[in-house]
Amino acid sequence: MEDTLQYDYVIIGSGFGGSVSALRLAEKGYKVLVIEKGKWYKPDDFPKSNWNLRKWLWMPFLRWFGIMKMSFFKHIVVISGTGVGGGSLVYANTLPVPKRDFFTSGSWRNLEDWEKVLKPYYEKALQMLGAEKNPKLFEGDLALKTLSEELNITESFEPTNVAVYFGKPGIKAEDPYFKGKGPYRTGCTFCGACMTGCRVGAKNTLDKNYLYLAQQLGVEILAEQEVYDVKPGKNGYRIKFKTSTKFFKRYDFIDTKGVVFSGGVLGTIKLLLKLKRTSLPKISDRLGHDIRTNNESLISVTTKDISKDLSKGVAIGSILHTDKDSHLEIVRYAKGSGFWRLSHLPLVHGKNVVVRLFKILKKLVLSPITYIKIYTVKDWSKSTAILLFMQSIDTKLRFRLNALGLMNTKVSEGIKPSAFISRSLVLAKSYVKILGGKETVFGLEPLAGIPSTAHILGGAPMGANAQEGVIDSHNKVFGYDNMYICDGSMISANPGVNPSLSITAITEHAMSKIPVKN
Repeated sequence: MEDTLQYDYVIIGSGFGGSVSALRLAEKGYKVLVIEKGKWYKPDDFPKSNWNLRKWLWMPFLRWFGIMKMSFFKHIVVISGTGVGGGSLVYANTLPVPKRDFFTSGSWRNLEDWEKVLKPYYEKALQMLGAEKNPKLFEGDLALKTLSEELNITESFEPTNVAVYFGKPGIKAEDPYFKGKGPYRTGCTFCGACMTGCRVGAKNTLDKNYLYLAQQLGVEILAEQEVYDVKPGKNGYRIKFKTSTKFFKRYDFIDTKGVVFSGGVLGTIKLLLKLKRTSLPKISDRLGHDIRTNNESLISVTTKDISKDLSKGVAIGSILHTDKDSHLEIVRYAKGSGFWRLSHLPLVHGKNVVVRLFKILKKLVLSPITYIKIYTVKDWSKSTAILLFMQSIDTKLRFRLNALGLMNTKVSEGIKPSAFISRSLVLAKSYVKILGGKETVFGLEPLAGIPSTAHILGGAPMGANAQEGVIDSHNKVFGYDNMYICDGSMISANPGVNPSLSITAITEHAMSKIPVKN
């Protein structure tokens, strides 16, 4: 392999960890390749609404190669992103810094004074991602502000920090972030379409900052390719990959001195669990452990007042810190993006599915006109606000591979994740009264009691050694040289808030520890 090394580092995945790694390694003189399973997307490529399933959802067996993937497990439904730029294409732009408990809990708590160590990297990440306080509140946000007044916690309500270029709405401008080295940007029009892909060009996705600058330094990006093997050699690794969007697969390989796994929890952990059985047996037995969500719930509130427009704004424009452990955010989709209505049922809770089905039928029977109006409303997204409730309270899962090589979940610590969080139900009822509507949820929640999350974290926790973690405090994999993990799987405590900023900051820290190439 010594004579055939083609790259200094190959990065598997182009999300927040992969993009940061690409730029910082290139700045240090390394030759870098990024391999991404998803497609390249330009603003005009994104779907106009989430009814365009082919461009919105990633379901290769149906020949759909969109930007959002849904993965179903026994204990959780996971929403994740695909495409060059990873989760930044589909996430809600929101960049909160976690509270102190995040830095002083979990498997990493004794490795560093993380709050102090990471502070400059959070600041750098906010600057790179173009974070700015949301300047405009719309009807869904104002209803949340009203809720804060009713709860007498107005000081806990605030607009979100978001990765959006506001400028002049709809007006194109020269790069405002990197002294002209970045791409042109267009001012946000507050259309609410952040999570189906920003067709305006205002969302600061990773292909407009980290990846864009990395390419100027010679970083190559190989899209629509999926890595299936990483095999150590005398002086590095052989990366084997195959096409991910073609019916007839093409297989290839590349040799590299180092590798960075950045495929997100579902990509990185699944691949490494497979490779631990074959070509990477020295990976810690902690692999797959400490899987967390933000202990969250998603509740849709559809108003009966057709004069209200709940689609206006950025995807998440405001946040309410309801107590020291919990947060409530208002999420929106653009007008016309009403696909979710097909999957929603009335919000109920109960100890088993029979009880919950009875309660669903009871609601439909007692309020038939109301639910008919909700399910037949002309524009579901215009009339619906989605409540995202998150907690920093810990529950842990473990990912394992079954005999068929499929990943499944097991509760490893605490109680299993629940779709029924009492605090979120109370808050939702109050919000419903303010908007004058009815609440519904993704159907698997009342039917199977399985919660949904867009914030799957962990599986490759940090530790002092291989008995305590998969990676060290610099994100290096125990047992292998020049191998790193930089994505959501490295998160070793529960942030309780949207994690993209933390993934960016921790990766910035990890890359700062790699020396400049000789």
